[in-house]
Amino acid sequence: MTVTIESPEQTLAQSPATGSPLVRYFQLAVLTLAAGALYPLLYLRQNFENTLLQAFHINSDQLGELYSILGIVYVVTYIPSGWLADRVSSRWLVVFSLGVVGLLGLWFATYPEPSMLRWIFLGWGIAGGLTFWSAILRAVKLLGTAQEQGRFFGILDGGRGLTEAVLASIAVAIFAHYASLAPQLSLRPVIHMYAYTCLGIGVLAGLILPNDRNRTLEPGDAAGGASALGDFVTLIRIPEIWLISLIVLAGYQLLWATFSFSSYIQEHFSASAVLAGELTVIKLWMRPIGAIGGGFLGDRFSNVNVLGGGMLAAAIAWLLFVLVPATVPMWLLACCIVVLGLMTYSVHGLYWAIIDRCHVPARVTGLAIGIISMIGLSPDVFLPMISSAISHRFPGVLGTQLYFAYIGACCLLGSGLVYIFKKRTEHYRFPGR
Repeated sequence: MTVTIESPEQTLAQSPATGSPLVRYFQLAVLTLAAGALYPLLYLRQNFENTLLQAFHINSDQLGELYSILGIVYVVTYIPSGWLADRVSSRWLVVFSLGVVGLLGLWFATYPEPSMLRWIFLGWGIAGGLTFWSAILRAVKLLGTAQEQGRFFGILDGGRGLTEAVLASIAVAIFAHYASLAPQLSLRPVIHMYAYTCLGIGVLAGLILPNDRNRTLEPGDAAGGASALGDFVTLIRIPEIWLISLIVLAGYQLLWATFSFSSYIQEHFSASAVLAGELTVIKLWMRPIGAIGGGFLGDRFSNVNVLGGGMLAAAIAWLLFVLVPATVPMWLLACCIVVLGLMTYSVHGLYWAIIDRCHVPARVTGLAIGIISMIGLSPDVFLPMISSAISHRFPGVLGTQLYFAYIGACCLLGSGLVYIFKKRTEHYRFPGR
């Protein structure tokens, strides 16, 4: 039986965006810059995994442990992150997060010993999870009208991807320039570039972003007046919240699979570190095209329909990728990466846009995002462990191929969950649908 909320308070699908379109799109641009600048430093392994291992004198298991710490902090802080985002202006949460990531990045560039790396990743987890994640998603959700949810989240993810691609292109160019030096010397300027970018965008966010604290409270409500436990119970009684959580869980693993591109390209296709980095950057450039394109298609043909089709196509593409032979020409490999990137990022840009189908009260937007994130983004914790277990049981290329096949199977299951979600919510009425 479907549970819906029938109270008179505003829901996400009904909450009006404020401000002129030009102002809202400009604020959205700042948010995308913030999201695009913060995470690449945390996931530097995406382009430079082998160099990271050499520069820090650690092995792949130790690196996996660091990313498990990051994931555990994320999962533990997602719900508090949502509660915090409903009570503190996203402007100051974003500024704080970028500042912490940038400063810890400068420490990271000194190549501290492994025990100190754990503290850096712990701090990055707090900045990327507790004070940033729900805040930025809530801010984007409130900026867009009911008719703009797909494109706003598509622009967020696509713009974030564009920012990451530009920064990654600069990073690869810097790395290539210093490639003849020792790993520590060639990687340090890359880390510095990312760290100072975070600090600079943090200053910009403080000047441009609005104070959106308590914007969704109804007249007469006091900040924090509602019971946090009551809000939590209300939200977990909505079955569609659980469905979205599982959909995000399936789709988010696609993004994690792309983190293994660099090492797989070097091992399976015998590419150099520089060429692997360049091919990975090509994949990053597919993010703005896939995410923004998917967002506009979602607003045109229904977000849930495009998401379901995109997850099915992505699942098939990843399952076929493991069959690509090692002797394939580099141009054909680049084409494969383009297709995988488009499919992966069209999915990643849309699954947050379907929250408005759940009739969630607007004043607890952040808490709803936190609950979904705790479940949906839990691969940050268990996926490095799964990858490590597969690689130990099946060393080398075969292990990575089995890992990719697992990701494709999960996404195939996710497309089925999207179909169930659509059937459960198709009788709802949504503005602009």
